[in-house]
Amino acid sequence: MKLEVIVLPVADVDRAKAFYADRLGFRLDADFTVDQGYRVVQVTPPGSACSIIFGTGVTAAEPGSVDGLHLIVTDIEHAVADLAERGVAVDGPFRDATGVFHHVGTTARLAGVHPERRSYGSFAAFEDPDGNSWFLQEITQRAPGR
Repeated sequence: MKLEVIVLPVADVDRAKAFYADRLGFRLDADFTVDQGYRVVQVTPPGSACSIIFGTGVTAAEPGSVDGLHLIVTDIEHAVADLAERGVAVDGPFRDATGVFHHVGTTARLAGVHPERRSYGSFAAFEDPDGNSWFLQEITQRAPGR
């Protein structure tokens, strides 16, 4: 099995499209308006095999209710700088005090990258205009089997 699509709840489809396709530079794959109550927009992050769909009539979830989606990067500091240049407010880079995985919210966050720059150990966070939350996670060497 492969994860193909994540459905993201948004309040304003055009605003979300501008954020993901224009500001973040995600590839715009589709924008289909079938009728006033049904519109499907699909975008794909650069280098990703998994796409994101949002629109009208595609989910009953509340806009902004998705928490903790991860985008993988090979250089967290470069990715944070790139998002900031695109006008996105980014928290980080940071690492978790346990060194395992980030906690919910900002609990146990320590400023800066993992001191040994260990794969899976450095993060940054941002939100889309609806409040759906995203993390960047630095992975330079994948764990075996991944």
